[in-house]
Parts: sequence; C-alpha cells; structure tokens
Amino acid sequence: MAHYGFSVPVSGAFGSVVERVIQALKGEGFGILATIDVATTLNAKLGQEMPPYLILGACNPGLAHQALAADPDIGLLLPCNVVVRQTPNGEVIVGFMDPEAVLGLVGSQQISMIGRQVRTKLEHVRDALRTVSDHPVAGAGP
Repeated sequence: MAHYGFSVPVSGAFGSVVERVIQALKGEGFGILATIDVATTLNAKLGQEMPPYLILGACNPGLAHQALAADPDIGLLLPCNVVVRQTPNGEVIVGFMDPEAVLGLVGSQQISMIGRQVRTKLEHVRDALRTVSDHPVAGAGP
C-alpha cells in the first residue's frame, strides 16, 4: 500500500481535539482554508450515520506561495488535508496527508524539497498532539 499519510491517536472529546489540532497547526504557520464535515454531509445527502469526521484544509501561506511560484498547477494538490475522525469505539484519530509523497508526484526537485519542509511541520503538529499511545493506525504511513 502506498504511504500517503500518517496519524496519531489523540485523547479528549472530539470538539476539543479539533481545537487542539487547529492551534497546533497555527503554531507551525498553517491556517485552515476549508472545513468539510463529512459525517454531517453523508447524513444529510445519504441518510448514512457515521462517527464525527472532519477534513481540515490546512495551508502554510509561505510554503504554498513558494510551491505556486515554482509550478502554478500545484494548486491541484493543495491544501494539505488533515482528518480528525472518531472511531466507532470513541477514539479520536488525527491523520495527516503526507505532502512529501503527494508533491513528489510532480517530479520536481524544488517541489519535493517544499514537500519535505511541509511534512516536517506536520510531523511537529503530530508530535504536539501525541498521546501516551504511540501505536500506528492501520493503513496509514509512518
């Protein structure tokens, strides 16, 4: 399986974890461009119930600007998605798109270097959220 993300379990109520994620992202220079409430949307459109599931479109403006200057079409791969989801047993997982893997699709050394910088920042966010449990989540990358 391709490694396109990494994740961490985070203790706390779903809403408070979302706030912690947003603050940790802000600490690394990211803002949230979009919030997609997948659970609410699927319930409204399909009548399907699922545990809370948010996709946060995170963007570091400085690094995004560098990437866009290097390749104007790179916007097709932006922003960096961060998923906050609750499992059926109540655990909250925060998953991060791996920008190094995704931006590596472009085949540009300059874009790949930006992807590494963004991944490092997202790893700092992950580490700030880390709980006592350091068990990897199945299906996610390192």
